Amino acid sequence: MNFALQKTLELILIIGLGVLLQKKVAKQDLKGVKVLILSVALPATIFVALLKIELNGTLLVFPLAALTFNLLMLLATKYFLAASLHKEEKSKKRTLMMLLPSTAPGLSCFPFIVAYLGDDTLALAALADIGNKIFVLILLYMLAMHWYRKNAVIEKNESSSAKLKGLFISLINEPINIVIVVGLLMLGFGLDLSSLPAFFQNTALSIKDLMTPLVLLFIGMAVRINKGEFKLIISMLFRRMGLAFLLSGIFAYAIPAMTPAMILLLVVFPQSACSFWPFAHMSAIQSMEEKDEQPNPTFDVNFGLNILACSLPYSTLLIIGIFSFSEHFINPITLLGLGAIVLAISFAPDIFKATSFRADRERKIARRLSKKKSKMTITKGEFDDKKTFNEAKAS
Repeated sequence: MNFALQKTLELILIIGLGVLLQKKVAKQDLKGVKVLILSVALPATIFVALLKIELNGTLLVFPLAALTFNLLMLLATKYFLAASLHKEEKSKKRTLMMLLPSTAPGLSCFPFIVAYLGDDTLALAALADIGNKIFVLILLYMLAMHWYRKNAVIEKNESSSAKLKGLFISLINEPINIVIVVGLLMLGFGLDLSSLPAFFQNTALSIKDLMTPLVLLFIGMAVRINKGEFKLIISMLFRRMGLAFLLSGIFAYAIPAMTPAMILLLVVFPQSACSFWPFAHMSAIQSMEEKDEQPNPTFDVNFGLNILACSLPYSTLLIIGIFSFSEHFINPITLLGLGAIVLAISFAPDIFKATSFRADRERKIARRLSKKKSKMTITKGEFDDKKTFNEAKAS
């Protein structure tokens, strides 16, 4: 069996096992699994990933390109992709703004890059993921905290120093952030994972291996998708796919000297599944809001979990399809055309609804005007009849 297909089936099977465990695991038990992921498995994964990075100034273009993509997708989600949501659905819009611009190439993209493009391209993809990590771990966390403070039940008139102090305390309370700081300090002093004692390396690597199965099982156990949300999620993922194709086509067209392998990397990396890290930030905000007894939560965490559950199989199947027909996806014109077509299809139902709504409104207005005219005609006719009758009577 093809390695990429085998990897995909493994991930989907673990999610399926989580779904089967839904009846045996209570919702309260899921909080313990979430704590295990956020406080143990995820920090270990980040720590190991950071210490494997070799800093090189000439390769900064890859993380900068990934970070640029993340920021463009964030702006597009706010003003374009989530435009069809109702104005009152602010928590869902914020959730989409946290998840759609993020990518998780480690689960949905890297296994297929290794299988189809080799280790050299994988190394470049890992460098690009540094920019993505900066975005999802730092920038999105700051954005989530900004929304949390803006949406707080009790408005606090804090000074700038107090706000900075509160942000610092929130940062050091998260194991993920402590690990990032320690990892960056070690890299700054020229240390890597091999610089640590053997028992510490083995412990970190063992805990890191828990990350993928734990996350996938958690997604399977916690996911609850209704028909309305499923349609909305697929629609948003479809729009994300179209915009990613369009951006990849623009970059490929602007830099014609790129090799086919580089163009494929440029195409599949943005199509990675949504990252789990923004969900971790939203879960932390939810915990704080439960203590504050916030009636209007900043994020719709269940909606975010459903997006994660749909995003992984959606992205993996899409990436397999791209690699299976790779000769068509190395042409910038094809990418631009495909992106435009996908976006047009995804927005067609909203445009049709808006057009039909306007047509209905115009028909109602026309009916009201016609009723007014008919009343005026009837009244005029009655007046003429009375006048003729009086004239005849007088004669």
